[in-house]
Amino acid sequence: MSIVKASWTGTAAFTATAIGGVAAAGGPLRALAFAVAVALFVAGCLAFAVAYTQAVQRSREAAIGIAQLFFLTGDVAPPDVRRALLGSLYLQVAVALGTAIARPYTTLAAGALVPLYGLGLCGLWAARAGAFPPRPPKPRQ
Repeated sequence: MSIVKASWTGTAAFTATAIGGVAAAGGPLRALAFAVAVALFVAGCLAFAVAYTQAVQRSREAAIGIAQLFFLTGDVAPPDVRRALLGSLYLQVAVALGTAIARPYTTLAAGALVPLYGLGLCGLWAARAGAFPPRPPKPRQ
C-alpha cells in the first residue's frame, strides 16, 4: 500500500470511529475509537522515527530541512502528493479537535494524538521520495 493510500485509510478509519464514538453514549464504539486512535498514534510514532532515520542518512548528500521533511514545503513533493498528504493531516487535526471538544474528559480525547500519524507519513514520503537540493560543499579552513 502506498504512503498516500495508507494516510487516507487511517484517516477514514479514525474519522468513522471518532464520529461514531461521539454519537455513542459509551460502550464498544468508544472503545473502538480509542483503540483506533492509539493504534494510529503508535503507527505515527514508528513512521516518524523511520522517516527521521532515513532523512538523516539522506542528509549526507541532500540539504533537508525539518519543514520540508514533515510539512512538504517548497518543491519537495509534487502538488498532488502534497495536497493528498497534507489534506489527510488537516482532516485528522479537524476530527481530533472536533471530537475532543464534543466529548471532553472521555477516551475520545486520545484522538488528539492521531495527527502524528499523518505527520509521520508526510515525513516518511519525503524521506523516501522527496526532491531535496544537494548539500553545499563544506568550506575549506
